[in-house]
Amino acid sequence: MTEHNFSRWRPHPWHGLEVGEDSPRIVNAYIEITPFDVIKYEIDKVSGYLRVDRPQRTTSQPPALYGFIPKTYCGDRIARLAPGCERGDGDPLDICVVSERPIERSEVLLRARVIGGLKLIDRGEADDKIIGVLEGDFVWDHVKDISQLAPVIVERIEHYFATYKLVPGEPNKLKITGKYGYAHAAEVIEAAREDYLETFGSAHEDRRRS
Repeated sequence: MTEHNFSRWRPHPWHGLEVGEDSPRIVNAYIEITPFDVIKYEIDKVSGYLRVDRPQRTTSQPPALYGFIPKTYCGDRIARLAPGCERGDGDPLDICVVSERPIERSEVLLRARVIGGLKLIDRGEADDKIIGVLEGDFVWDHVKDISQLAPVIVERIEHYFATYKLVPGEPNKLKITGKYGYAHAAEVIEAAREDYLETFGSAHEDRRRS
C-alpha cells in the first residue's frame, strides 16, 4: 500500500514549515511580498495567514521576492552578531530571493540558495536581511556568494531597505551598517535557529507529541 504523507490542516508558515534539511546553504523561504507589490504584506503571527501591514508610502517596490525563513527568530543571539544593537526585532529571519523569471504571487514556498545578507538596524533592533537566489534558476544558479551577484541588484536591495520606511519630515530610524557573504549569513541563520528553539522549541515539540 502506498503511503501518503500530508498535513491534514494548513501548517502555520512560521512554526509549521521547516527551515530545510540543507540549511544553512539552502533554506525554505516563505514569500510574503513580490516585486510587483505596493502594499506591505506580513504574516499574521497568530493565525498564520497573510495580512495587510500597510500601503507603501513611496513609489519604492521590492527588487526581489521578500519573505522569511521558517522556524527562525531574531532574538539575543542575532543581536550579539550586530554590534550596537539592544535586541533582535522579535520576528522570523527575513530573506530576499533573486529570481530571473518573475514570480508574481506571494504565499508560495521555495528553496533558496543563501549567498549573503545585509546588516540592518531598525530603531536599535537587529533586523538582518538574508539574500539568496532561487535554487535551479537558469541565470543565477551559479552564484554561491554575494560577491558573484550583479552589483546593481545588491544596490537595489540596499536602497529599498534604506528607504522603505521613510516618512517625509522625519528622521530615518533605520540604517544599513554593511553587507556580508555566505560565511556570515550561515552564522546568522544558525543563530536565528537557536533563538527560535530557545523561544518556541520546547513548547512546540511538546504540543506535537501530545
